[in-house]
Amino acid sequence: MSGNDAPAAARVVVGVSGSLNSVAALRRATALARRLGAELWPVLAWEPPGGDPAARRGPAPGLLVEEWRRLARQRLASVLDEIFGAEGPGVPMHALVVRGTPGRALVATANRDDDVLVVGTGRRGLQRAFSGRVSRHCLAHAHCPVLAVPPSPLESDLLSVHRRNTWHLRIDTRGL
Repeated sequence: MSGNDAPAAARVVVGVSGSLNSVAALRRATALARRLGAELWPVLAWEPPGGDPAARRGPAPGLLVEEWRRLARQRLASVLDEIFGAEGPGVPMHALVVRGTPGRALVATANRDDDVLVVGTGRRGLQRAFSGRVSRHCLAHAHCPVLAVPPSPLESDLLSVHRRNTWHLRIDTRGL
């Protein structure tokens, strides 16, 4: 190894979508990166609505793909700004937007043996179907340690309050 070939810094790769589960994972990943003296790599995976075949059938596929990529970058920046604010996470950070399914994008990014991959998990309904699928894919296919972060206990409290406060109005549409 020459004098300029410094070893690569340790990385904590974390899936970020903006969901409550991904925010819990991002917070845990940040604390872990701080403790390990590692870089934080938040990753937002995206796919064209309807998948690649639908994107190719559009009137201007290249323009649509660029717009979706821009929206994904904007969403990731917004989530990171909301969580960390102007002061940042307090560790070196390399945010990435990756085109592909979340599980595959995360496993492809966390491609070094010394990486740690952090993913949120879900417990209910659609959230469980999607978040659980991503975490299961990462646990099955990653070549590095994977930390699967369960949802915050506050999430179930929040959902309970939301259900309790949701009421339905009968709307008379006869006059409309």
